[in-house]
Amino acid sequence: MTAGLASDTPRRMGRTQVNDPDEKTSARFATGTMARIKAVLKAKESMNGFLKAAVEAELTRRERATRKPKPD
Repeated sequence: MTAGLASDTPRRMGRTQVNDPDEKTSARFATGTMARIKAVLKAKESMNGFLKAAVEAELTRRERATRKPKPD
């Protein structure tokens, strides 16, 4: 072992940053919404995963709706 060092591993061992800090938000839901979500979560699905998937699906739906229809 090298003198003066406690460990050979890098000093910082936390999780790597996944999201841009500017992409962080908090939201308030109507009473009972969180319970409804928890009731329909799949096995090992997180609340965060559910919310991200729901937002992505809604964004895709709205973006598709705003595209101009192709002329016939």
